[in-house]
Amino acid sequence: MNRKSMWGFLFAMSMSALALSVCAQSTSPAKPKPPAIEVKMIQAGEVALPGEFQVALYEDLIQEFEREGAYREVYRDGDRDTDKASDVISLYTTVTKFNHGSELERDVITVGGATSITVHCQFKAKDGAVLLERDIQGKVRLIGGNLKATDDFAKRAAKITPESFSSGAGSSSARGARGGM
Repeated sequence: MNRKSMWGFLFAMSMSALALSVCAQSTSPAKPKPPAIEVKMIQAGEVALPGEFQVALYEDLIQEFEREGAYREVYRDGDRDTDKASDVISLYTTVTKFNHGSELERDVITVGGATSITVHCQFKAKDGAVLLERDIQGKVRLIGGNLKATDDFAKRAAKITPESFSSGAGSSSARGARGGM
């Protein structure tokens, strides 16, 4: 085979591979767009929760959902754009347990002074149907300020993605409360 015909053969093969690749991509099913999420304000429930914890829980939750990127859009409570969106999941949260630990005690003794927060989370469809319900705990045990528990909670909550609703994750509140989530 001379050089010219070899280059022609290689060109034809690469064009065939490109055409097959384009055909394969066009026949594969399109991924559905992920829904948006609206994070409702954190409710203290019957728990005496300091204001800075309530605000930190909410802000950390918004930030983690945005960082994870599992939802198309992250809306704050009361955002008017949620009315226009057809596929918005709303997250309702209520603090059910709060143990205000001691940063000083953690620094000195390291086995005491833990701060923990348990938050009951309900992910609801626009029609009000509960898609997933779970208790999620945030805690700081060894090193860090008390508000680090809010960050821990937000990281755990943001791991719940739209796939969690359809994968049969169930609405087990107890599983999340025992430390899994």
